[in-house]
Amino acid sequence: MRPVKVGLLGIGTVGGGTFTVLSRNQEEIRRRAGRGIEIAMVADLNTERAKEVVGDAAQVVADARAVIANPEIDVVVELIGGYGIAKALVLEAIAAGKHVVTANKALLAVHGTEIFAAARDKGVMVAFEAAVAGGIPIIKALREGLTANQIQWVAGIINGTTNFILSEMRDKGLDFDVVLKEAQRLGYAEADPTFDIEGVDAAHKATLLSAIAFGVPVQFDKAHVEGITKLSATDIKYAEQLGYRIKLLGIARRQADGIELRTHPTLVPMRRLIANVEGAMNAVLVQGDAVGTTMYYGKGAGSEPTASAVIADLVDIARQIDAPAGSRVPALGFQSNQLSTLPILPIEEVVTSFYLRLRVADQTGVLAKLTGILAEQGISIDAVIQREADEVSGEGGNQTDLMILTHDTKEGAMNKALAAMQALPTVLAPIVKLRKEELA
Repeated sequence: MRPVKVGLLGIGTVGGGTFTVLSRNQEEIRRRAGRGIEIAMVADLNTERAKEVVGDAAQVVADARAVIANPEIDVVVELIGGYGIAKALVLEAIAAGKHVVTANKALLAVHGTEIFAAARDKGVMVAFEAAVAGGIPIIKALREGLTANQIQWVAGIINGTTNFILSEMRDKGLDFDVVLKEAQRLGYAEADPTFDIEGVDAAHKATLLSAIAFGVPVQFDKAHVEGITKLSATDIKYAEQLGYRIKLLGIARRQADGIELRTHPTLVPMRRLIANVEGAMNAVLVQGDAVGTTMYYGKGAGSEPTASAVIADLVDIARQIDAPAGSRVPALGFQSNQLSTLPILPIEEVVTSFYLRLRVADQTGVLAKLTGILAEQGISIDAVIQREADEVSGEGGNQTDLMILTHDTKEGAMNKALAAMQALPTVLAPIVKLRKEELA
């Protein structure tokens, strides 16, 4: 069979890795795919750099649309990123009858419904394994390997930058701002790390995981998103003392009346494997009704790990390229006319347990008042721990820290209780609220 001809849009870190791995493992990949896979064209504004990477092996152009217009190109690999020109180019490639591989989680999380519909109408494939967790094959696991299961929940450490920062904060007892600067110096964080530290990148990926796990449209606009910028070393230390570690998790959970879709810092019991995922590594837990809990661990970014996922998509396309569109694996793992209408639940309706930290005046009756407010909202307490002032701030014996762990309750009820507690004159600082997940 003739080889599949590929056009790369962008040959930066991931594009360069894709070219390198495909060249190095060409024979092994051909044996798996049943035909050759060749990068025939590369589009990059920096043509000199691109030529240094590919040499004479591929035609290099500055105009991405020249790749799309080439009738010999079967698959367009979009590695530009962002929502703007990348969206236009992906839709133009689909309209031209090209299959598409992309690592662009932001594009698919926001515009995936439109893109998947355009691909379905044109009879082409859109593959995106590299968009979530780099080299970990979590998309394929959910879409194919666990297809017999009703997926109950997915929870993942799916942003290496934030996991590195949280690991360093815990190991060294440093606050967020200090560790962020170190992460930038070491190259783990971008010069503008906003998408990472505010949880947006992880929420993009959680949105895609939720769509594949539950067969719902991608709905990033309905996701609840919190980052790690307000976390302090104090709470990381207290969590450790209580037997928990704080991780930024992307969580998607099926409920009877809807889907939870949320990304936020989360207390996880230390005994869970995912709580011990350190540094820039990624991990995803999936709970299926038949298989139970499975965990997927590995490098979530980097040149060759992400290239591994890009090339796996190219192999899948090479295997299916001559098959009728109706017999191919659907983009989200469910037939397009079988997507669920279950809504994404507002965060106020989500039920979980909580960790609260309150800096309070060290006076008789304070705890009784606080627990009374929680009781008014039907919130039961799992544990209360007190740390004396000289243990937490050195500010003298007139104030103390209270840590309250609750049983499961609705977020809306907790927010009402927090508002009432914060209004007390004996509560001396903003209350810290973190969600807690057993992941059992």
